Amino acid sequence: MLIAGFPAGPWGTNCYVIATGPGAECVVVDPGKDSAAGVAEVVREHRLKPVSVLVTHGHIDHMWCVAPVAGTYDARAFIHPEDRHLLSDPMAGMSPETAGMLLGGKYEFAEPDDVAEVTDGEELELAGVKFRVDHAPGHTRGSVMFRTPYDDPAHADVSALLFSGDVLFAGSIGRTDLPGGDHATMLQSLAAKVLPLDDDIVVLPGHGEQTSIGRERATNPYLLEIARGLDEGNGPVPPVTRGL
Repeated sequence: MLIAGFPAGPWGTNCYVIATGPGAECVVVDPGKDSAAGVAEVVREHRLKPVSVLVTHGHIDHMWCVAPVAGTYDARAFIHPEDRHLLSDPMAGMSPETAGMLLGGKYEFAEPDDVAEVTDGEELELAGVKFRVDHAPGHTRGSVMFRTPYDDPAHADVSALLFSGDVLFAGSIGRTDLPGGDHATMLQSLAAKVLPLDDDIVVLPGHGEQTSIGRERATNPYLLEIARGLDEGNGPVPPVTRGL
């Protein structure tokens, strides 16, 4: 499997390109601001053909270039219905600080020509790669994670990849104080969708370095607090908010 990832734009949002190998069709995950050129470079270098764009959630730093990338390559975009409105109206999901950064600019956003909605537990096969959709609201109402099996003899200790968007980071979680966010819902998502996952799954987050479920289970203060609450029979316990 070919996985290429790079941070793009002022928010350092990770964009990923996934294919079965060079010269194949590919899937683009979260093409945010200033990512189109990076996608084009990866496509040229590996002779790829983008056919699908996966959006983990509708925040502007993850969807800025969805329409341009999908339009350039005639690709279908996939997003959860709860966040679909943000493709054409990303201002609805912004913080005042983010809106201030964009103030004075003339920006127009529209849905790509071809948009498909994803549902929790759905199995997708795109560009020869299988993805499972995990709806994990909290950061936004329509936040999802995409899991794909990883079968590489050179990395036999890795069973799958998790494109976690802004649900889970190395050492932290996504902020929940933006429009559509909810901290209690995020904790429930982490308890139901993240903690049950196998330790050997590699996490490719929306921001920052890659990690693993095992590492986060052992060191992430949010997961540790949730697991402690579950062990004590109290359910997920809200820790002090310090998400990105």
